[in-house]
Amino acid sequence: MLYRLGFWSAKNRLKVLLGSITLLVAAAIVALSMGVHFGEETSIPGLASQKTLEVMEKEFPNPQSGLGKTQLVLKAPENERLSSEAAKQLITAKLKEVAADPEVTSVVSPYDNHSLNADSTIGYATITYAVPGDEVTDESKNSVNEIAGSLRDAGWQAELIGDGYVKMATSSPTEALGVLLALVILAVALGSILTGVLPIVTAGLGLGFGIMLIIIGTSFLDVPSFALSLAGMLGLAVGIDYALFIIARYRQQLAEGYERREAIAIANGTAGSAVVFAGVTVIIALVGFSFVGVPFLTAMGMAGALTVFTAILMTIFVVPAILDLLGGKVKAPKKRTENKQKSASRGNLWGRFVTGQPLVAVLLGVALLATIALPFFHMETGLGNDGHKSPDKTERRAYDLLSEAYGEGYHGPLVLLAETDGGKEAAANLNKVIEEVKTYPNVAMVNPAVTAPSGKVSLITVMPATGPNDSATIALVHLIRDKAPGIEQQDHIKLGVTGSTAVNIDITQKLNQALPKFCLIIVGLAFVLLMLVFRSILVPIKAVLGFILSLGATLGFVTYVVQDGHFQKLFGFYAEAPVFNFLPIIVVGVLFGLAMDYEVFLVSRMREEFKKSGDAKKSVLAGIRHSGGVVTAAGLIMVAVFTGFILAEEPMVKVMGLALAFGVLFDAFIVRMLIVPGVMTLFGKSAWYFPKWLDRLLPNLDVEGEGVMEEVEKKQREFTKESNIRLLAKPLE
Repeated sequence: MLYRLGFWSAKNRLKVLLGSITLLVAAAIVALSMGVHFGEETSIPGLASQKTLEVMEKEFPNPQSGLGKTQLVLKAPENERLSSEAAKQLITAKLKEVAADPEVTSVVSPYDNHSLNADSTIGYATITYAVPGDEVTDESKNSVNEIAGSLRDAGWQAELIGDGYVKMATSSPTEALGVLLALVILAVALGSILTGVLPIVTAGLGLGFGIMLIIIGTSFLDVPSFALSLAGMLGLAVGIDYALFIIARYRQQLAEGYERREAIAIANGTAGSAVVFAGVTVIIALVGFSFVGVPFLTAMGMAGALTVFTAILMTIFVVPAILDLLGGKVKAPKKRTENKQKSASRGNLWGRFVTGQPLVAVLLGVALLATIALPFFHMETGLGNDGHKSPDKTERRAYDLLSEAYGEGYHGPLVLLAETDGGKEAAANLNKVIEEVKTYPNVAMVNPAVTAPSGKVSLITVMPATGPNDSATIALVHLIRDKAPGIEQQDHIKLGVTGSTAVNIDITQKLNQALPKFCLIIVGLAFVLLMLVFRSILVPIKAVLGFILSLGATLGFVTYVVQDGHFQKLFGFYAEAPVFNFLPIIVVGVLFGLAMDYEVFLVSRMREEFKKSGDAKKSVLAGIRHSGGVVTAAGLIMVAVFTGFILAEEPMVKVMGLALAFGVLFDAFIVRMLIVPGVMTLFGKSAWYFPKWLDRLLPNLDVEGEGVMEEVEKKQREFTKESNIRLLAKPLE
């Protein structure tokens, strides 16, 4: 089918190209007319903190809860105080200017919200907008920014923080650097800049179409804005890689003497088949995020899967059309003067090293990855905050000022919801509970209880002495929950813990619990798929163990940099932070898909050679020689694209880029190009053992299009036979 599709696309090249561009433009028009409606919801239904939060919102309805808020954090000049008359007049005047903005519904000064710290040097004003934080206009943000600037000119430190001012960046100009690096690699791998541009063009078309579909989806589904970053990374990287695989196979068929359209059709039927299989594998892994039971993670997986799907479509439809349009400008690689059979049996320099010293290669690769993986065993996960951003950002400076004024615990308050029976002793019991909470370790302050109109529910705000991601804060949440049953039995008060800190702790715990199950699903899926593809028992086991090694090394390296604080300046991190709680699951899903790509393209060539010759070592050499270069180029392209995201400003995007760049680096170059050929050499012929009864039972997946090549070769034999008969018949005529 893909062979015929390649031939049809080449024959109808202009229709295919115009049709794809029309689709993209139509999707863009629909998306822009419907508007962008990304959500920032990261809650998980069913969590203890979430249930408590729902009760709290019912008992304490807040009409301003969904509106955007910005804090203007102020620090007085040296030897001055916010409490002085001159300071009051200046700040009051500036806040009146803020209130003049028609989007602003209220401004609460540091004097009205009682936010002045102990020595009256730091305080903050709260600005509330008429719309949610992500809908606050740039004009409003610029207005408050100018007012903060005028205060700085007067000698004050004035910084801004809050969802009404800060919005996570979903794209960055630095991503273009990754694309430029990919272009250089493609130009070298494919022999010309023109040919190198082709995969980037088709990947751009696929990514653009996918992104427009995601934007349309935001009108119907709750999609977080950071889902766009993962979708962008994946769509661009796999789109370039998949186009590279087909173009490389096309050039190879040209070198073997095939006519242009026949070469295009063969490339689409062989490499295109592997592209579809690899892409579907990535999609399955991303859709697998939905099994974790976390809505925002499901949305991220679906968004990523959509861009991978559009990348596959553009690759198998548009690449053949453009190849035919370019005609002779895409040339076959230069033929080597060396004898082809001798060259295949000897392999290249890298192949001779790995097959010559297989045990050394395997031990070296395993030892290296195992060492890099060691930090994984003390990995801590959590959520990032403005304190992890660059000091050049106003929100980071505001975060530091608030920490200086009120302590790290200010950023992670715990909200206790106390439900009483409303009896005569309820107030006394509530005070008793508050006094008990004050004695718990790591409690800096407990605010007086605020009782709801019903009189049966009260809110108690507890300020920890440590930040929201600190282990002592997490321990305090667990301690309160452990004490809650005893308090309910003794004092007849039902105690629940909620607030953003408790919710984030629960989300992190839920994700950590889901990770082993998700890994088992992915590893099991990898084993079954590879067994179907390669008709072997040992090859899938080796592939799965290699994937686990590269996964461990990836998470270990991220922990070493992000959490332990090594090489932070090199990668642009500004503070030690926990690893983002959803990163391990994303890395498992994405890395699995990409690892299977490289495994299929490398080992399938070994299998093809082994079926012909029956020589295990020769098959490894042929696999490295024919597919090693393409896998290397594809890996470098992935690393280049993901590196562009490492240079982004947003910490969440930066960490995802770091994990995926080094994950591909470890998997493509250490596992697939060092450990895999070494193990295959050590296994010898036993690598391809497969029980006959199992072979008959399982379906055969022709992911390399062997059936296509058999049909093409059959057609050639018939054509040659017919031509010979005609030549013999001519003299008789």
